[in-house]
Amino acid sequence: MRKILTINGSPVKNSSTKILLDELVNGIKENLAEPVKNKVVSLNDYKMLPCQACGENPEPDYCLYKDDIYPIYDYLINCDIILFGSPVYFDTVSAQAKLFIDRCNCLRPPDFNNDTGNHFKKIIPRKILGAIVLTGGLRGQFECARMVIAGFFKWIGVLNIGTISYTSPSWKAVGPVNNDIAKLVEARRLGQKISSSLP
Repeated sequence: MRKILTINGSPVKNSSTKILLDELVNGIKENLAEPVKNKVVSLNDYKMLPCQACGENPEPDYCLYKDDIYPIYDYLINCDIILFGSPVYFDTVSAQAKLFIDRCNCLRPPDFNNDTGNHFKKIIPRKILGAIVLTGGLRGQFECARMVIAGFFKWIGVLNIGTISYTSPSWKAVGPVNNDIAKLVEARRLGQKISSSLP
């Protein structure tokens, strides 16, 4: 069974971010003959402590702080695909998305006794495939937010297969991407590409 972790950084129910993430999952499922389990994490529903920059190695735990997101670490480490979506606020990811990313710093725990020059352990043993979904307003400024999630992917060892960016025609409407058939098709095709890239 293939495991997908879908991380939704939008605080809005039925947002365009969620809709595009769902289309990615649909595309992945269409292209796979084997069963798929999709774990959906809507970050706004979780109580998370901000990263405390403790600088300690939490092993054998994933993190020193066992709040709502602690169970997600195990799923993240063992999944095949990570789909990460966020609206763009002030040119970057949502507060919920950034909080989660910061709390994943411990997935590369420090190893200061290592004399190879690499002072961080890699605890995810294999490449996980990923994709990014970004939604924003008419300014359409996505690059800073894309870099944040791409940096997170690089840190934990996720190979980014592609990014879907959507510019909403209205800041009041909820889920306007439902009316953009071309964008929905683009997301589904990216999902198909991800499933075709699985080892």
